[in-house]
Amino acid sequence: MPLMSIVVPCYNEEAVLAAFLEECGRVALDMHVAQGLDFEFVFVDDGSKDGTLAALRQARPAGEGCRIRWVSFSRNFGKEAAIYAGLAAAHGDYVALMDADLQDPPALLPEMYDRMQTIGCDCVATRRSNRKGEAPLRSALSRAFYHIINAFSDVEFVSGERDYRLMRRSVVDAILALGERNRFTKGFYGWVGFDTEWISYENVERRAGDTKWSMAGLFRYALNGIMGFSTTPLQVASLGSLVLFATLIVAVAFIVVRYVMFGDPVAGWASTACIILFVGSLQLFCLGVLGQYLAKTYLEAKGRPLYIVKETSDE
Repeated sequence: MPLMSIVVPCYNEEAVLAAFLEECGRVALDMHVAQGLDFEFVFVDDGSKDGTLAALRQARPAGEGCRIRWVSFSRNFGKEAAIYAGLAAAHGDYVALMDADLQDPPALLPEMYDRMQTIGCDCVATRRSNRKGEAPLRSALSRAFYHIINAFSDVEFVSGERDYRLMRRSVVDAILALGERNRFTKGFYGWVGFDTEWISYENVERRAGDTKWSMAGLFRYALNGIMGFSTTPLQVASLGSLVLFATLIVAVAFIVVRYVMFGDPVAGWASTACIILFVGSLQLFCLGVLGQYLAKTYLEAKGRPLYIVKETSDE
């Protein structure tokens, strides 16, 4: 039978794991009977501080045609590392990536698989049709991020897209071949190409527990995505420097002409201080943008592993 792997990154998800296994296991059993698929659940414990790992050790398959495997990190390495580790550990002909908090409805899996078989696409991805239940500020910032990154990047990003998607083995292998350390998997999907079909669904709130994404964490994640798939910030910094230089030339010409024609030297420290502060701020901004790219190059050059495995169920 064909094998479908369901990759589930976990960080402090003890409160929701039982519900996830029950609901997703029920869908897997139905698909095993109706569509002739075997299933493996590949959980990646991203250095959880609660009882997530203990719950995974005690987890049992839902029934025939299902098995549970897990990988546990030595510490928290982040969701991107967990996604990579899960995809690398998956053995399936088809690989589904989803969150453990049940915001990615397992009930969509049969439709995703059927659509893949009917259309013949390589990937079926999901996106939220609305952001019901989400904080207004977070929703607004998320929409702004997609506008900005699509303006900057050649890779298309779909607003509201989730990590929840079903992929053929060829897509997974292509993503795993991208060995960079500063990962932004949502960008990889578009970069590697392949035919993708989209399914929309209404936003679903977490079944239990709290979100692990703070505003600062989301900002860093967004910044990593923009810089990982665009050099436009460097071009903007360069353009800003040219605009400032042109402005200064005009200002100097004005001062010289005014002095020659009217003999009225420019007086006042306030205007001078403002100009100095403006120029200094722009210089620091340009250096900051350049520093971000250099920092990412430095991290790539060190070649440290993306994650360290403490233990696995395969041992």
